[in-house]
Amino acid sequence: MISLIITAYKEPRTIAKAIKAIAKQKLPEKEKSEIMVVAADDETLGEAWKLRKDFKNLRLFKDEGKGKPAALNLAVSKAKGDILIFTDGDVHVGDYSITPLLEVLQNNPRVGAVSGCPISINPRSNKYGFWAYMLTGVANDLRKYSLRNRRRIFCSGYLFAIRKELFPKLPEELLSEDGYISAKVYEQGYGVGYSEKSKVYVRYPDNFSDWIKQKKRSAGGYNQIRKMIGENMRSFGSESRGAFRFMKYVSGLIELWWLFELFVARLYLWYVIYRDINLKKKSHKEIWVRVESTK
Repeated sequence: MISLIITAYKEPRTIAKAIKAIAKQKLPEKEKSEIMVVAADDETLGEAWKLRKDFKNLRLFKDEGKGKPAALNLAVSKAKGDILIFTDGDVHVGDYSITPLLEVLQNNPRVGAVSGCPISINPRSNKYGFWAYMLTGVANDLRKYSLRNRRRIFCSGYLFAIRKELFPKLPEELLSEDGYISAKVYEQGYGVGYSEKSKVYVRYPDNFSDWIKQKKRSAGGYNQIRKMIGENMRSFGSESRGAFRFMKYVSGLIELWWLFELFVARLYLWYVIYRDINLKKKSHKEIWVRVESTK
């Protein structure tokens, strides 16, 4: 059985689209499935409830509002499937995106998890849309390069599949649960695969304040994971060494200037991460704040 799990928080405007995109996926004929929505707020669950008459396999769960890691732990404890597929309530998967994830797992018994491919829906015509377009493109390039060269890759929390028995118990203070899950899959002797065909469409921040909020918890979370389990997955130095990869996405002088601004912004981001996590030792609740412009 396959459990398709959507975690959400205060996303009543987008949860129906997320559910419908999952529900219309064509799965292998013999596979039974369930769609699970886990949310802490009544507004999101109320909108999801309206779809129960259309989707009989839809199950709803209310978590305690302790954060996404706790919500994921609850979902896994309730899931009936031996394969778990995770996505979020503020994104939507593309048509025919789930089957390719399953095929990677079925064809490779030593692959424990498979990442989908995030696609930005922001307009490229402004700086933040260009940043999103470029960063998602580079992430796709890096995952494909790493697979070809037998290097480790890490799942995107926007869409990934995992064998249930490999899913680790998540500490509630985690900032980047996708990185932690991926590291634990490798720790158990399995690999992480990638399906470029499994597209998930994401709205990224459209202002600097929200951009910093989102990137602080994702990039900072990898720094947190390094301290927890000794897995060094991302740093300012490693990002800088790969700067040449960005140039293929630049078209024109204005985008070249936006690329320069991105390098400055990433430098500032790593300063903020060091300040808030290492010096001020801010809590998970203080760092994991809602990013309104992505909703």
